Amino acid sequence: MTMNPDFSVPHIAILGGGPGGYEAASVAASLGARVTIVERSGLGGSAVLTDVVPSKTLIASSDLMTRVEEAAALGIHLGHTDGGLIKHADLRSINERLLGLARQQSQDIRAGLEQLGVRIVDGMGRLAAPHTIEATTGSGAELIDADAVILAVGAHPRELPTARYDGERILNWTQLYELDEIPEHLIVVGSGVTGAEFASAYNGLGAKVTLVSSRDRVLPGSDEDGAELLEKVFARRGVNVLSRSRAAAVERTGDGVAVVLGDGTKVTGSHCLVCVGSIPNTEGIGLEEAGIALSESGHIKVDGVSRTTAINVYAAGDCTGVLALASVAAMQGRIAVAHFLGDRVMPLNLNHVASNIFTSPEIASVGVAEADVASGKVAGDIVTLRLKSNARAKMRNTTDGFVKIIARKGTGTVIGAVVMGSNASELIFGLAIAVEQSLHVDDVAATYAVYPSLSGSISEAARRLHVHM
Repeated sequence: MTMNPDFSVPHIAILGGGPGGYEAASVAASLGARVTIVERSGLGGSAVLTDVVPSKTLIASSDLMTRVEEAAALGIHLGHTDGGLIKHADLRSINERLLGLARQQSQDIRAGLEQLGVRIVDGMGRLAAPHTIEATTGSGAELIDADAVILAVGAHPRELPTARYDGERILNWTQLYELDEIPEHLIVVGSGVTGAEFASAYNGLGAKVTLVSSRDRVLPGSDEDGAELLEKVFARRGVNVLSRSRAAAVERTGDGVAVVLGDGTKVTGSHCLVCVGSIPNTEGIGLEEAGIALSESGHIKVDGVSRTTAINVYAAGDCTGVLALASVAAMQGRIAVAHFLGDRVMPLNLNHVASNIFTSPEIASVGVAEADVASGKVAGDIVTLRLKSNARAKMRNTTDGFVKIIARKGTGTVIGAVVMGSNASELIFGLAIAVEQSLHVDDVAATYAVYPSLSGSISEAARRLHVHM
């Protein structure tokens, strides 16, 4: 049965169906608003269709390959020959699976929104006025008027003028899933989170990997202990890290590629993955004409409750340049809805954001960083506990990783943490709660941890921060 819309309730129109858009739509509909969402590629946006879901599914396959490689240390022998362990990653099957999972996740999001009564318009969108979205669909153009608009238009991979993507040998991270075979030698340009994750994943799948880093180490800006340990793991597993080596150009060489470094040196391989950041999808969609201010980088300027410079126009996600995480985009979308509808709202607090780098091992963090303490920006006490002393880690033959907790000096409040190791993305949640709720290290230490478990090291690290009264 088709229901007529109730025009007496507020109407929120959302441009973009990524985490910022679909989370906002879900919350708004649940709070009784009338919601229309315009999406050109599929619900979930790049996070679901070309970025987070596919890449982390690829990484799951890579992690399994790595565990198989290390199975002998646990007394498990799988098809050994004189030449070593027999293992093979079927990249075509891996990519078919991950793309299938991405499509299914997108369909599930769509079904959930439709069940809540959200109207979904499949098409291109732009602002025709501050509160009007012009949607172009297969059946023509439509003007969608609303009481408030949320912009969640995302971003796309940056392309270097000297490294044009061809989708065959020179690739961005959305094009990798078209490959049918593991690259013989993958050169990854860029040692940030995306570059490090794919370098780790393809190394685990059996590719020779060279990582070109313009900085002095991988993961610049991340926890230094974690980055240094990851470099040691990379070296042990055969990843060649070229630090302080700026990629000036990437060229096709027939059946391969050549990466030209700043000093003129050429590094040759079969494929090149370029990970040099993203560009917001804000050009040519009527934002500035609608009075929405953009930064020099093209990102939409927003405040702590996701407002833009236009009244009742909000923005969320990668297009804002706040922090390129799906969780942050979703929070920005939820905050925007709460603010517009007058629900209880707290401004976005980036100091409490938990994030994870899905290398092998993973590196998760939340709150204040050790660098903030070292620079004197924050007064804190730090304890780092290596996982090699953890009983559960020994059982699993886990030798790489640690738990780090940062407590405010004088009060013992947990203000930051880093976890490096298997399932760090899961383990960080308890410490994120501690940071969010301003728990004392004694509160964490007094909480029972399963024995044996990796989380036991969290309790132990907290105990070592206890101050005798």
